Amino acid sequence: MKDNEYKPKQLLTKREKEVFEHLVQDKTTKEIAQELFISEKTVRNHISNAMQKLGVKGRSQAVVELLRMGELKL
Repeated sequence: MKDNEYKPKQLLTKREKEVFEHLVQDKTTKEIAQELFISEKTVRNHISNAMQKLGVKGRSQAVVELLRMGELKL
């Protein structure tokens, strides 16, 4: 990438995106926590933070929005 090219800032952090990638695979909070070596509370925090950034009220709405934006793939 050239220095003068604009690169848009990512909406989600790398970890938030990882959590949602596991969510779309129908993994539970506990399973996600175990796979990412973090606590279940941290998983819930990542989901909550992403929902706030997206302005949605639920996990499923967040997933739909992320898919629509091209941030997630099925």
